[in-house]
Amino acid sequence: MRNLILAAALMTSAIPYAAIARPAEIADLLRQKDVSSPDIAPDGSQVVYTVRETDVEKDKTETHIWLAQWDGSGTRQLTHRAGETESNPKFSPDGRVIAFISGRDADEDGAEDTPDKLWFLPLAGGEAYALEGIDGSVSDFAFSPDGSKLALIVQDAKPRKDKAKKDRPEPIVIDRYRFKQDGVGYLDNRRERLWLYDIESGKAQRLTDGDFDEAMPVFSPDGSRVAFVSRRFADAERSPDFNLYVARIDQPGKAPLQVTRYAGADNDPGFGSYPAWSPDGSRIAYIRTGDPKLIWYATNDLAVVPSSGGEGLVLTDALDRNVSDPIWSADGSAISFIVEDDGVQRLAAIAANGGEVRDMRSGEWVLADPSMADNGRVALRVGRSGAPDEIYGLSGTELRQLTRHNAALADEIDMGKVERISFASKDGTKVHGFLKTPPGWRKGTRLPTALIIHGGPTAQYDVGFDMMLEVMAARGYAVVYVNPRGSTGRGQDFAAAINAAWGSVDVEDVLAAVDHVVDEGVADPDKLVIGGWSYGGMLTNYTIASDQRFKAAVSGASISNIVAGYGTDHYVYEYDIELGYPWENREAWDRISYPFFENQRIVTPTLFMVGGADVNVPTLASEQMYQALRTRGIETQLVIYPEQSHGIRRPSFIVDRMERWLKWYDDHVK
Repeated sequence: MRNLILAAALMTSAIPYAAIARPAEIADLLRQKDVSSPDIAPDGSQVVYTVRETDVEKDKTETHIWLAQWDGSGTRQLTHRAGETESNPKFSPDGRVIAFISGRDADEDGAEDTPDKLWFLPLAGGEAYALEGIDGSVSDFAFSPDGSKLALIVQDAKPRKDKAKKDRPEPIVIDRYRFKQDGVGYLDNRRERLWLYDIESGKAQRLTDGDFDEAMPVFSPDGSRVAFVSRRFADAERSPDFNLYVARIDQPGKAPLQVTRYAGADNDPGFGSYPAWSPDGSRIAYIRTGDPKLIWYATNDLAVVPSSGGEGLVLTDALDRNVSDPIWSADGSAISFIVEDDGVQRLAAIAANGGEVRDMRSGEWVLADPSMADNGRVALRVGRSGAPDEIYGLSGTELRQLTRHNAALADEIDMGKVERISFASKDGTKVHGFLKTPPGWRKGTRLPTALIIHGGPTAQYDVGFDMMLEVMAARGYAVVYVNPRGSTGRGQDFAAAINAAWGSVDVEDVLAAVDHVVDEGVADPDKLVIGGWSYGGMLTNYTIASDQRFKAAVSGASISNIVAGYGTDHYVYEYDIELGYPWENREAWDRISYPFFENQRIVTPTLFMVGGADVNVPTLASEQMYQALRTRGIETQLVIYPEQSHGIRRPSFIVDRMERWLKWYDDHVK
């Protein structure tokens, strides 16, 4: 017997590591490293990027800067300071310095909050140092082409208190239309302004006039002008009308030139895509939204406009897909961009004067955040099924992986199987999505099944990696995650189908997804559960108020009495446009509030979870639904995570949320 045991041990030790991969665990949520923000060196030889990791003992995350070699020879960490976080790394034009933003070494004496500074890290060696002469908090920056100047976006400094009154609270005075923001709280009237900074002298000066917020600075190729985005009119928060402006660096403090005049958003900073100058400086490419009355349901388009101002030319009007991240070709003849399309994000291109959109790199990938070097090499973040995001290099059509921060974790975990699914909704509309089954599952065995709904609603599930879904599948659940109407990736009409009609056809679509996996012999119809966060939690509420087949529900950061959100969350403009004023259009508000006002239709045991500092979907909305079900005697529970905003960030709370989520399901179907 002893010899048999020894022989078995030797055989086991000889099995390759990947062959004994284990199911995903809740702790893996904290082991995953988030890789993002690639910027390629001007000569294309290196890529700088950020990696966010979790310190379990300190119960916090830190983000540091890393450098990868284009030739694949390796990566190295550039910043190491414990307890500090850096963001937005960029190469200087000569490639000798990496600039980044950080709140490290902030002077807290008498300050209400700690300002973020701009730091320079010489690649030849030496410590990073902060740039002096900047009063306020830096949120964005751009180098001039010759590297002598910087365009900065700086938030006004908060007035310092008298030291004797440092700890004494003061009244909060509000006089603006949109006065809240998730992650910030109440908004004051400080502005984010465009400044010009001379690196040699260390002097900063306002580049524009007026009292407006400004964003996304980009220097012209000759360095004489800076393009940026702003809403330069009174009460700007009541309008989506962002426009492109151009300021001359030899005329600081002067009114800038308004370049675009479309009534909707010309390069809304919320979408994250910077305007891009043509190589000769004559035109600017940018992202323009569609019909402003459709707010977030409208499809974004790629457009170009003369840098001297004039009529913008929309290039992708016939594409009917959201686009982002325009990059000009070296000769100015074409523009490449990212296309969001039915579960993927691909790289495409179009002639600068219009024409047919052609694929540059497509497939089962999620391509994001491209950065181009002078020689045409592109660094970008890439997601795919079975592995967390990494940084890749693209040269021509060749896509090569440059980093492997999550390779060991991916090899360690048995990911199970993911397949695309397609089915007809109640009215015949085709709906697409994904089905994930547990490791080792074989057809013919029905599984407890979780319908997990994405937030937004204007977002999409894609082929990228999601550790939360891996953990659910490893727990023994088939996981159904689909893109119902209201989702992006399928065109404007598909997204706008729920405009002012939340909880209508999207409910039909997600129920059709469940019917499909039951009909396919995967889901056990007696062991169905449902859940989601944000609009995913809202659609969970709509669904359990419409159908009683689910044995358990988890509703995260949701709202059902929609009028309770008016003035308590940060969506006042969107409410006004989509639903009208509640005192003038009460019927529309009541219609989409049926999970609360008709909560007697809900019999599903429901767990509500929310951040205690959530301003996106405030805590009171979850409290109301919990109270309604608890009053009626429906099994329910409410979990509030202190000091957390809409997204739960504290590592121990991320683990706690997942544990409670799965236990709620297990207790009702296992």
